[in-house]
Amino acid sequence: MDSIDRKSVIAILNRILEQELAGVVRYTHYSLMVYGFGRIPIVSWLRDQATESLTHAHIAGEWITTLEGHPSLSIGPLLDSHSTSIADILTESLQTEAQALHLYHQLLDLVRDRSVALEEYARSMIAAEEMHAGEVQKMLRKPAA
Repeated sequence: MDSIDRKSVIAILNRILEQELAGVVRYTHYSLMVYGFGRIPIVSWLRDQATESLTHAHIAGEWITTLEGHPSLSIGPLLDSHSTSIADILTESLQTEAQALHLYHQLLDLVRDRSVALEEYARSMIAAEEMHAGEVQKMLRKPAA
C-alpha cells in the first residue's frame, strides 16, 4: 500500500463514511414516513438499508484508521422532499445511491493496481451499490396489469 496516495484515499474514504452515515439517518427517517397497506414490509426493508449503511460506514472507517487517518465526524447531505410517497422516497434513495457509487468508483481509480485489498473493497462496494440500485429501480417499476 506504499504506492497509494494515502491522503487522497483517506479523503475519499471519509466522504464515503459521511455518505454512508447519512444513509443511516436517511433510511431511518424514511422508515418513519411510510404509510398505507404496504407499510410493514417497506419499513422493514428501509430499516435493513439503514443497517447496511451503518455496516458500510464501519468498513470505511476501519480502512481510514488502517491507513492512519482520522475518521470524519461529519455526515453527508440529507435529501428530504418531505413526501410520504414511496415512489418519491425510492427516487431520493436512487439519487443518493448514485452519489455513493460515484465515490466508490473514485476510490477504485485511486487504488487500482496499487492495493489489492483496497481495490477488492472498492469493487465489492460498487457491486453492492449497483445491486441495490437495481432493486430500487425494480421497486419503482409499475407492475404489469
